[in-house]
Amino acid sequence: MSILVLMIPMALLLGFGFLMAFLWATNQGQFDDVETPAHRILQDDPIERNLREKPRHTP
Repeated sequence: MSILVLMIPMALLLGFGFLMAFLWATNQGQFDDVETPAHRILQDDPIERNLREKPRHTP
C-alpha cells in the first residue's frame, strides 16, 4: 500500500510532463502541416534530377 504513495505522484508528474510537452509542440507549430512530409519522400531531389537531365558527352 505504501508504494501507491510513491507511484501515484510519479504517474501524475509524468502525465503532466507529457501534457506540457504536447502543448508546447502545438504552440510551436509542430502539427501544422502533416501532409507535406508524407509527399516529400515521393519527390526527386533537385540535385539528382539535374544530374540526370544533363547530356552526357560521348567520345
